[in-house]
Amino acid sequence: MDIKNKARAIKNGDQGKAQFVRFVLNGIFAAALQYVVYLALMPYMMVDVAYGVSYFVSFLVNFFTTTYFTFRSHATWKKFVGFCGSHGVNYVFSQVLFSLFINVVHMNAYIAPFVVMGVAMLLQFTILRFVFKKRD
Repeated sequence: MDIKNKARAIKNGDQGKAQFVRFVLNGIFAAALQYVVYLALMPYMMVDVAYGVSYFVSFLVNFFTTTYFTFRSHATWKKFVGFCGSHGVNYVFSQVLFSLFINVVHMNAYIAPFVVMGVAMLLQFTILRFVFKKRD
């Protein structure tokens, strides 16, 4: 399969690998958006406030891009609550896993976040697939 057909499969595929690739691309977009908003706000407010606002903006945009781009669904309040809940679960899971890697496994503190992010991303994808599952 050539690059054009692979890109078309990622864009149009609803299940499996294509959905996961869209999830990863969306995550990269959300992280980049948060960072750009943070940088744009830094000159105008305290950095912790700028970070909080950038997180909130990215979170809201991420909900809609996850809904429409990643899972080809439609936005509802129920899905928004599920999205918020999945992020809460993911946050707690990430903190526990990070602490375990640092304090029990004695993993390098520069490496541990990347391992945690990789594992947490899989958990997040699994939870969000359930939240955004199309009900026929």
